[in-house]
Amino acid sequence: MTLITTTEELAAVCRRLARHPFVTVDTEFLRETTFWPKLCVLQLASDEEAVAVDALAPDIDLIPFLDLMADRNVVKVFHAARQDLEIVWKMSGRLPEPLFDTQVAAMVCGFGDQVSYSELCQTLCRVTIDKSSRFTDWARRPLTSAQVTYALADVTHLRDIYRTLVKKLEASKRTGWLADEMRTLLSPATYEQHPDQAWERFRSKLRKPRDLAVMMDLAAWRESEAQARDVPRSRILKDDAMIEVATAAPRSVDALADLRAVPRGMDKSRLGPDMIAAVERGLARDPKALPRLDRDRRGNGGGGGGGSGATVELLKVLLRQVAEAHGVAAKLIANVEDLEAIAGNDEADVPALEGWRRAMFGAKALDLKNGRLALTVEAGRVIALEWQDGEKPED
Repeated sequence: MTLITTTEELAAVCRRLARHPFVTVDTEFLRETTFWPKLCVLQLASDEEAVAVDALAPDIDLIPFLDLMADRNVVKVFHAARQDLEIVWKMSGRLPEPLFDTQVAAMVCGFGDQVSYSELCQTLCRVTIDKSSRFTDWARRPLTSAQVTYALADVTHLRDIYRTLVKKLEASKRTGWLADEMRTLLSPATYEQHPDQAWERFRSKLRKPRDLAVMMDLAAWRESEAQARDVPRSRILKDDAMIEVATAAPRSVDALADLRAVPRGMDKSRLGPDMIAAVERGLARDPKALPRLDRDRRGNGGGGGGGSGATVELLKVLLRQVAEAHGVAAKLIANVEDLEAIAGNDEADVPALEGWRRAMFGAKALDLKNGRLALTVEAGRVIALEWQDGEKPED
């Protein structure tokens, strides 16, 4: 068991790790009481060693780790990297390159949607992960030997998982598919928290342009408050209260106090007048300049039918059939928003109509939508049938 607690130790470890073609990485963090993740422990491994780093140790500077993450000669291997990468981005303004996410690679290789690390350990390594420390308090010190052992298991087996998935990707000639997915994870836009975009998490909950206008400024206000105070968004105002305020659009603190979902006394705090000011800014927005709501976008656009619910349901069936036939997780090919966009527009700007996804699924989706492909069932399995020239029945 190796626990690093000083900058000198960390620097020496990172120099050794940098001599290897890849390093496996994981983090343990807390986020229940903060807006930004609080890094507590990080784990690193090469073929020769595995170490845990106490990120909260008083005498440690994580610069050697961040420099290793930026070393383009070393592949950084994570599992479900999204939140780990957010931590690195917040600390350094850089993202680990080159990057390999085993969860995404497993989806490309047909292991299902969002397969867990423990499932891959069981399937590929024949190892059962001890989950006894899964919900531990990683900020409490000192760390126990059981905690460190648990943490190290997240990077030791990851080495074998990585090697196995690389072989499968190369054998199936799908390495390029993974590279497409890594570009999203390596985009700074994925991790930047812009207050003026915070309203988008409520897009599906809004029904009227006025509600949207108010929510745009209300959500930006909450996001800015949460970031500045480093607290979860719900500590400022919960989502259900946000929706009630946006739809009621109170224009005075007295009207705000009458809303059931707003915490008692908030109208008398500093936040009350700030919320009313956000509502007023929203009401002052030009309705013609507002983004389109989801319900307005669905079924809009040209080409071969509308975005009806029946069309979307058929596309879901086709998606499952294609995913099973090719051994790829359906979620990696398309999501519901993609299907709704395709149902409404033959030229929808979605990943499912680009690159390998179009060749595998998108072109078939357009054929199904426009009557050039049919679905049937044979021996309990869905089969896609393409109409040959002259075979399509008359309307």
